[in-house]
Amino acid sequence: MKNLPTILILGATGKTGSRVARILEENGVTVRRASRSSKDVSFDWDDTTTWNTALQGVDRVYLVGPLLKTDILQQVSGFLDVAEANSISHVTYVSLHDYRAMPEETGPRRVEIEFGTRSGFTHTVLRPAWFMQNFSQTFLRPSGGQIIVPAGSGSEAFIDVEDIAAVAAETLLHPDKHNGETYMLTGPESLTMSQAAKSISSASGQDIKYVDVNREDWVKGVVASGIPAAYGEVLKKLTQTIADKNGSKPTQDVQKVIGRNPISFADFALREVAAWSQTG
Repeated sequence: MKNLPTILILGATGKTGSRVARILEENGVTVRRASRSSKDVSFDWDDTTTWNTALQGVDRVYLVGPLLKTDILQQVSGFLDVAEANSISHVTYVSLHDYRAMPEETGPRRVEIEFGTRSGFTHTVLRPAWFMQNFSQTFLRPSGGQIIVPAGSGSEAFIDVEDIAAVAAETLLHPDKHNGETYMLTGPESLTMSQAAKSISSASGQDIKYVDVNREDWVKGVVASGIPAAYGEVLKKLTQTIADKNGSKPTQDVQKVIGRNPISFADFALREVAAWSQTG
């Protein structure tokens, strides 16, 4: 590969960013990891003085917006202004899969519209379904042998974060091929929460059950745990979308971009089995 770019990875310590950085480095690309605690370069969405330093000498950007916020347009738009001033050539942006189901003020929805107004760089939008890793690392992780979430009997085409990272890396390595594209990233099948619980049970040898709960009570509990109230409303919409049987459906976009089928939930469960051996 000639003229290897320097690529800035925002959220470099996160689920997708860390994996994108690894894949790019395996391809010989110079990666600049950016986060509040990064050894490469400090980056803080709430500190605009860090933006220019992070962008200097960079060719392309992997953009994950401010986390757990809904009104992110002003920050992201300001960052894109600085990116244009630094002659960034391409941005790959991680949005929400079903952003149209979100309120008009929801950040990712407004940011996607913002990209359509920019001509200083090319861009690609990724809309991933719910992460499989939510079951092994975050709010869908079994507790007391139960997966507790108000999703009813609806289904979702959960995607492995490894696949998101592989697609993102491809768009950053070959941006001309993916200019203006929006990819709906999913796993190979739609699963209900009960089916996901059964797959985890099979892989872990435990008896894991799905428990549906009252959505308002669940959101209150999530907010009480420290999640901002505004983001609690986003989670309410996301879980309602699944419960209404409007969750994501399998697409061919992962295969289209990277030339292989996405990882199945069963394979994910076997690979991550250690995560559930530690559950109480």
